[in-house]
Amino acid sequence: MTLERFPSGDILSPSDISQLGRHGYVVGKKIANSWAPFIHDIVFRGLDLPWGQVRLELDDMGEFMKLVHHPEFFGAAITMPNKVAILPYLDEMTDECRDIGACNTVYFRQDQGRQILCGANTDAVGIRDAFYRNINPSERTFHNRPALVIGGGGAARSAVYALRKWMNVTTIYLVNRDKSEVNTLLEDFSNRGYGHDLLHVETVSQALDLHAPGAIISCIPDFEPQATEEIAVRRIIERFLSMEAKGFVLEMCYNPTPFTKLASIVKQKGWSLILGTEALIWQGLEQDRLWTGRSIDEHLVQQVQAGISQKVAQREAKTDRNEST
Repeated sequence: MTLERFPSGDILSPSDISQLGRHGYVVGKKIANSWAPFIHDIVFRGLDLPWGQVRLELDDMGEFMKLVHHPEFFGAAITMPNKVAILPYLDEMTDECRDIGACNTVYFRQDQGRQILCGANTDAVGIRDAFYRNINPSERTFHNRPALVIGGGGAARSAVYALRKWMNVTTIYLVNRDKSEVNTLLEDFSNRGYGHDLLHVETVSQALDLHAPGAIISCIPDFEPQATEEIAVRRIIERFLSMEAKGFVLEMCYNPTPFTKLASIVKQKGWSLILGTEALIWQGLEQDRLWTGRSIDEHLVQQVQAGISQKVAQREAKTDRNEST
């Protein structure tokens, strides 16, 4: 496994962990460009905490657990493909983590001198706040309308939970290239009491008979469809986006750029776009509250927003330059 300290970029070996001060991890695959350590660095500095987050390229949760008991470890962000794999290692879970069936945050709770390893899911909070903090009450036309979730993994589970728990939608359409993944999601949510009014949309013709969604949440990577199933998913998405009634799309993918192919299609079709960096901000701030046990004041929130806005502007300028050449 390879460790990368942020922001210095030093490459560390596992034996070097002992040299770190108070530290946490972002754990997953293809995380070299993750913006999460950038957010947490702003917060830790703002709270005057000499803490840092290390990128850990790893998909073996047994190996990760060897690092959890380090005396300076404070917690971790869990990313793909580990959000379900981490569950058996947790001592307890928050209600959201248990109901979603996926964990993106581990932190400690003290119980009579014993450290309890807890799992939370702040992705759902990030999704909810990405909508409610970016859309005025008079514009929340996604209320009492269907919604669409694209994908079937941990982020899609968080999206379904947020829509059903907090966002006042009706039927939730599910579109994904892997039918078995959707079937598992449907079964799990039914067992947990959130399975009502979930509809797997598998063809364009099926989509034609449905009402337009008011909120769409895309939880898939940014790549051009190649396989037959991927092409079918893109066509279904474009069919929904072509419907007369428009709404809001949260494009969760921001890595390596929030300006994805789907984001471009969304704007061409006349929908309002919410970048995935918005969900990243709000779920990250919730993680910091869990790790530090402290509140995050509005001034610090604004610092995080300003930092991310600057990075987004830089990526947008780079995208524009690439498109013009």
